[in-house]
Amino acid sequence: MERFICLLIGYVCGLLQTGYLVGKINHVDIRKEGSGNAGSTNAVRVMGWKAGLMTFAGDVLKCVAAIFLVRYLYRGSEYLPLLAMYAGMGATLGHNFPFYLKFKGGKGIAVLAGLVISTSPAMVPIPLAAFLIAVIFSRYVSLGSLLASTLFFLEVVTLGQYGGFHMAAPYLYEMYILVLLLTLLAWYRHKENIKRLLAGTENRFGSGKKK
Repeated sequence: MERFICLLIGYVCGLLQTGYLVGKINHVDIRKEGSGNAGSTNAVRVMGWKAGLMTFAGDVLKCVAAIFLVRYLYRGSEYLPLLAMYAGMGATLGHNFPFYLKFKGGKGIAVLAGLVISTSPAMVPIPLAAFLIAVIFSRYVSLGSLLASTLFFLEVVTLGQYGGFHMAAPYLYEMYILVLLLTLLAWYRHKENIKRLLAGTENRFGSGKKK
């Protein structure tokens, strides 16, 4: 029951579609412009850097807020890191599939950033460095996003195997599965980007149409 509640808390927080709301402020339906995605990358392309940063910050913070709430409600739980991960999963699902926008949301990478920060700030440098290096040298945001999500999964497994989460094995392995599902979801949401990357036709950051 605790898992479902944490998932639901995350989903409700994830429903705050920052990109959509920022677009409305700018009299733009971001789902009908650029790539049609409600995330921060499309917000930058469509509305500029200020709107993109606002979108990114909002998407990060809603995941952080969900996990903070879960940690407060279930403080003292022997498997609190797992419950926090369920909140992160819920926030990702709410962001990616908001029911009130016909399940058309973002791709979950900014939410993932919030999850990384909330899981352990020490985990931030490696996925962040991989993301920045990929984007700077290739200008493919999608490539950086895929690398970051995959590295986060590897970090969680590594930290878990060294006892960093202080949980019994069944809870630990359940958390690995959750993070693996999040990683696979990120790859699935980028399936069209992956096709374009393989075909050499993926849009490079900074080359898209802006308004």
